[in-house]
Amino acid sequence: MPAARGAFFAGVRLALSGPAFYVALSLMGVGSLARAAGFPVGAAALSTILLWAGPAQLLFFGAAAAKTAPPAIALAVSLSSVRLLPMCLSVLPMLREKKTRLPTMFAAAHFVAVTVWAESLRRLPDMERPARKPFFFGLALTCMGLTAFSTALGFWLMGSLPKPLGAGLMMLSPIYFLATTARAARSGADWLAILFGALLAPLTMAYVGGGFDLLVLALVGGGAAWFAGFKARRAA
Repeated sequence: MPAARGAFFAGVRLALSGPAFYVALSLMGVGSLARAAGFPVGAAALSTILLWAGPAQLLFFGAAAAKTAPPAIALAVSLSSVRLLPMCLSVLPMLREKKTRLPTMFAAAHFVAVTVWAESLRRLPDMERPARKPFFFGLALTCMGLTAFSTALGFWLMGSLPKPLGAGLMMLSPIYFLATTARAARSGADWLAILFGALLAPLTMAYVGGGFDLLVLALVGGGAAWFAGFKARRAA
């Protein structure tokens, strides 16, 4: 399967051209928090592989440090991951083929996070369908592998870094996400969705919370942008 192998390594090369390093640097703080919570370095790296979501990992180690009850931690982490549902719904249909097995789709869903989602949404529509899955897994596995390594590195190094630098590293992933989304915008409705997201995000964070803020933001802001685009196309 030389074509599939080529697509896989195309995903690896894309990840190593920048995205994997951005997400890896942004999650170095998770290693520091895991150390403060009394976890070993292996648990810090494993949290990246099993959870693969910075906010959920920060929530887990922060709640563990505060000695929150395990069922409450599990519920909070699950609710925080609800925000990833719209990303899965937008990426997984692009990966599916007639012979794609359900376990493969579950595995792909696990790898969907902000950086992988943004690059997949930008690259997959222009690719032949058989090349999409290997490209996606090459991209996702490289991002996850490098991030697991950086989480372990942060476990040892983050405590010695100045706090402003540590906070700045945590902001790399959201800034990269916004830049990638803007670069992938192809229509007025896309730009409207970005604008609505920027305007409504403070309101949903303040009045929704509980991990549902991004989901509500996507439904309201994205839905309004889609409706405006639909009306504009009908009027044209």
